[in-house]
Amino acid sequence: MLFHWKHMEKAPPFTSIVVDGFESFELSQYHPFHHHVAVEKDTDFFIYFTDSELFRKGRMTERQKKKRRQLRLQFGRPDPQAVRKDMTELLSVSLAGTARATVYSDDHQSYPAAIRQCGCAEVVHHVTSSRDYRDRHNKLWEVNLLDVIIRHSNANHRRETLAWSKRRQASAERLACLLVWRNYMKGRREKERGSPTPAMARGMMECRLTVDDVLATRIFRTHVDLPPRWDEYYKRTVKTRALGRHRIHALKYAF
Repeated sequence: MLFHWKHMEKAPPFTSIVVDGFESFELSQYHPFHHHVAVEKDTDFFIYFTDSELFRKGRMTERQKKKRRQLRLQFGRPDPQAVRKDMTELLSVSLAGTARATVYSDDHQSYPAAIRQCGCAEVVHHVTSSRDYRDRHNKLWEVNLLDVIIRHSNANHRRETLAWSKRRQASAERLACLLVWRNYMKGRREKERGSPTPAMARGMMECRLTVDDVLATRIFRTHVDLPPRWDEYYKRTVKTRALGRHRIHALKYAF
C-alpha cells in the first residue's frame, strides 16, 4: 500500500475510470462483502479499492434463513448504506485533482448517489447493463478483466474453494499485493511479448519492476499520506463482526 501510494503522489490525475463491486465473503457465506475497485480506462491501471459488508441475500432454504436471523440478532446487520458510502470514497480518491471526469459502471442503484457525492465538479456517467456480454467490446472491459485476474490469481475469491477469506482485513492485504503486481510487474496483455505494464502505459514507469525493485527501499507510514480506508487497512482495524479477537498493527517501528 505504501509503495503504490508513494508513486501515486506524483502521478497525473485520472479522468476516465471504470468502477465495479467485486463480491466475495469472509468467514462464511453468511458474511458477504464487496471489494469496490477502480481501474483507469485504456491503461488497465488498478487505482484504488475499498470494501463494504453486505447482508446475505438470494435464494436460501428455511434452515439458512433461520441461521441468518440468529446471526443478525447476535452480531447485528451491516450498514445498508455501506455500498454508497464506500463507493463514494473510491470515487473521491480516484478522481482527486480532477475537475471533469468520465465514469463507467454497471447499473447498481447506489452508484449515481455516490457519483453525486464524490466531490468532482463534473462527471459524465456511462451505465452498462451487468447482463451484457463481457468481451472486449463491453465498455466495462477493463474492470471485468481485473475481476477475472483477481479470481484467477487469489484462491480466496474463486467460486468453489477451501481457501476463502476468514477476515476482510486479510482479503484487503492480499488485494493490495495483487494491485502492485498488476500495475508495476505484469504486462497488460498475456499473449503480447513485451507488453507494457499499466504503470508504463500511463508513463509512471519506464520498465517492468521485479520483486527486488519493489522491496529495495523501506517506506515508513509517516512519510506517505494514505487514503482513509487504506489507513484502516494499514493499522489492521477492519473487523470481522463474527470474530471476537482482532489484532491491530501498532508496532512502534512500523510507522
